[in-house]
Amino acid sequence: MSPRISELSVGDVVSERTVEVSRDSLVRYAGASGDFNPIHYRDDVAGSVGLPGVLAHGMLTMGIAAEAAIDWAGGAHRVRDYQVRFTRPVVVDPETGATLEVIGKIGALDTEAGTARIDLTVRFGGETVLGRAQAVVSVD
Repeated sequence: MSPRISELSVGDVVSERTVEVSRDSLVRYAGASGDFNPIHYRDDVAGSVGLPGVLAHGMLTMGIAAEAAIDWAGGAHRVRDYQVRFTRPVVVDPETGATLEVIGKIGALDTEAGTARIDLTVRFGGETVLGRAQAVVSVD
């Protein structure tokens, strides 16, 4: 069941979660997405192009953020718009992986349209990795 718009306020925290990303996660994502760019699994290639290490796929990070809004709203069918800007890479250590912190807050409500804009903050190592991550979802 979708949240009721009459019970929501701008600034409400609707989701807080921590997501662990491992090198195994990257392999599984590469297989599912077809994105086999070696910067996502080979340290030598990542280093050769000036990266600090193997990076999580941007679309994987974007999907992890979207999941917070989707789960809260009651399913992907409620998403009307979703957009982000990639601002920093997520470096996935071969042993410890990467820990993403995701917080979703209501940024705006449109009672006429029956939608809520969820502003998503995604942090890795204390720094924000997605800018203007926003999902507009239908609510009851």
